[in-house]
Amino acid sequence: MPNKSNTQMLEKISESLTNSKGFFVVDFRGLTVKESQDVRRALREANAEMKVYKNNIMRIALAQAEMPDISESLVGTCAYVFFENDPVDAAKVLKKKGEELKKLEFVAGIADGKGLNAEEAKAYADLASREELMAQLVYVMASPLRGIASVCAGPARGLVTALDAIAEQKKEAA
Repeated sequence: MPNKSNTQMLEKISESLTNSKGFFVVDFRGLTVKESQDVRRALREANAEMKVYKNNIMRIALAQAEMPDISESLVGTCAYVFFENDPVDAAKVLKKKGEELKKLEFVAGIADGKGLNAEEAKAYADLASREELMAQLVYVMASPLRGIASVCAGPARGLVTALDAIAEQKKEAA
């Protein structure tokens, strides 16, 4: 019979998995309590949270949730960073803090429904965020529309210029 604390941890992990769109696994060896709190605070601002669970129980939860198998990566001191919306925001925070502290490394992850190795997880940090992509899309869509509006306004602008020139001629003639 499994002990009560492990059963409760399994329930917490299952809840975290259902409430998030995915997670990154990071090696957090060597982080002090203050550094860990700083990382957690930065992740909260990116709508993500870092939790530490037992790797064996995480393997069981992943199997129960029928998620991709990344169990071979779950070795050593792992923290799990669950993100609610955009994996890019959480990955950027982890990369930035990892570079600052030199103690935080990507191990694996699950994003967009597929398992990631360390390099693939780290690559998310180099992508543009959802907001940046939306801004780029709006710019690309607006450029042709701006050109069309300019072309459509051309004849009206020409008419106004011609009428203005005729008005000036009539003033000078009078």
